[in-house]
Amino acid sequence: MAASKSSATANHPWICLQTCFQAIGKSNLCNHMYSYQKKRNIFSSHALTAKAKEGTKLVAKAGSGAAAGGGERSYNISPEDERFVEVLREAQPYIFMHRGSTFVVVLSAEIIADSCLDTILKDIAFLHHLGIRFVLVPGTHVQIDKLLSERGHEAKYLGRYRITDSESLAAAMEAAGGIRMMIEAKLSPGPPICNIRRHGDSSRWHEVGVSVASGNFLAAKRKGVVDGVDYGATGEVKKVDVTRMRERLHGGCLVILSNLGYSSSGEVLNCNTYEVATACALAIEADKLICIIDGPILDESGHLIRFLTLQEADSLIRQRVKQSEIAANYVKAVAEEDITCFGHSDSIGSVYSSQNGKTFSERRIATFNNGVGFDNGNGLWSSEQGFAIGGQERLSRLNGYLSELAAAAFVCRRGVQRVHLLDGTIGGVLLLELFKRDGMGTMVASDLYEGTRTAKVTDLSGIKQLIQPLVESGTLVRRTDEELLKALDSFYVVEREGQIIACAALFPFFKEKCGEVAAIAVSPECRGQGQGDKLLDYIEKKAASLGLDMLFLLTTRTADWFKSRGFRECSIEMIPEERRKRINLSRNSKYYMKKLLPDTSGIIVDRTFR
Repeated sequence: MAASKSSATANHPWICLQTCFQAIGKSNLCNHMYSYQKKRNIFSSHALTAKAKEGTKLVAKAGSGAAAGGGERSYNISPEDERFVEVLREAQPYIFMHRGSTFVVVLSAEIIADSCLDTILKDIAFLHHLGIRFVLVPGTHVQIDKLLSERGHEAKYLGRYRITDSESLAAAMEAAGGIRMMIEAKLSPGPPICNIRRHGDSSRWHEVGVSVASGNFLAAKRKGVVDGVDYGATGEVKKVDVTRMRERLHGGCLVILSNLGYSSSGEVLNCNTYEVATACALAIEADKLICIIDGPILDESGHLIRFLTLQEADSLIRQRVKQSEIAANYVKAVAEEDITCFGHSDSIGSVYSSQNGKTFSERRIATFNNGVGFDNGNGLWSSEQGFAIGGQERLSRLNGYLSELAAAAFVCRRGVQRVHLLDGTIGGVLLLELFKRDGMGTMVASDLYEGTRTAKVTDLSGIKQLIQPLVESGTLVRRTDEELLKALDSFYVVEREGQIIACAALFPFFKEKCGEVAAIAVSPECRGQGQGDKLLDYIEKKAASLGLDMLFLLTTRTADWFKSRGFRECSIEMIPEERRKRINLSRNSKYYMKKLLPDTSGIIVDRTFR
């Protein structure tokens, strides 16, 4: 599977920043930039030397920047340099989008023990310098079990938890401490001095690469005796100290959150890594939870599952309740929030809550079973707030990565909008997931295309209400009720709390393999929330699913909006002849087109999951 993924990656039109890493042999973008400048200087120096020896001049071609300025150019930009610049420019929107975000990253114990950890940490350091805030939660069970085996002791699990006797606690403390120091060491190197000498202040040459913070951020309590079984020093998450963690993150530090918690009586307790990570992601209101594991999430045919709505993930887990204890625990944990109360069967991953008139993803977190939430930001938790996975079921992989999928669905239900499950054995997988449009792993999302569906007859009044102000302003063409009703099958709407808040239409022209985008409208109170972008993206994926290669539109007032989303002005001759015959030339509309890129995201529109 890894080989096929690598092949697919190599054939992609842009391989994000990994192309530069492989070509130049560095993992830090700054290194590439400095190497690029250094290469230019060397090239120029060689060219000048050649000129001196041969008495010749390399004159820039007429019409070039050098010639236009009356100067001479002593070098040419190589294809590799041009590609490097192109990659940087293509990465810009992703850098802008992720900057200032907070990601909680689980590094599974299998990845910690693998040689691929080095490159993963280099990529995390690179992303940290781009302004992403990281909380790393490293797994430890592989290292603990190894230490116990070396000392002649057997690892004991019951369900999802380890039974932590005195020998296991000693091994857990040693493993957690060793892993923390190892990660700190690998994040400490800065960029090579030879690369930054001509650009950097010499006083910064010996600075630590990434400042790392760790500490007693996790309060825990003993799991105690359950059904007659004493779990020893096994702990459950009681509190995540969000305030102090945010102070470190905002101060420019990367935070390492150990799975070792501390009790109110001063004990060290061994907590479940995923319970800690999911609790932290929810408490700190992370933008993403990223789980880096040692394999891909595959469907029954052995193909990578690139995307699942929360509803789909929930259904997959529920289908395996009888064969998986972790699936049964997931269903029990979310029993009070039956997914059927959140959405409509004909919407795309819609997840609703009627509380406070907001969608679940907008509400973030509510209060919990014991009445203690953290709406006030104090990070208080009950033992149910995180979701633990582990034990023999996970170790055996009898159910693949169902355990990680259950954890992903759990945090999505509680407010984290995106969870990414990544195969860490693939080089550069983190960069490929964050900087490629379709990613390289499995994403579970709670809010993508929330409430978006095909229009129905009952939506007609809502659509008319949305487009009427735009018709009156001359932005949209006027349509009669009969025309709207006839075209209703081509309309798509976003519904929230029973109200139509946005609409758009797609009219396909199959002969020319293109489609017309029309009548995009968003209710005034919902503007500025990205509903228009969400609907346009939905239309693009719908068009791709119909086999269309291009989209076009006619506009009088909204050209700037569409230009910033990849549409380019074209002539009327580019419009299908059938449509040209019906154009009202007196409106003097502008014509725009956009080429659709191949879609490998795995996101399917107009699908009801069963």
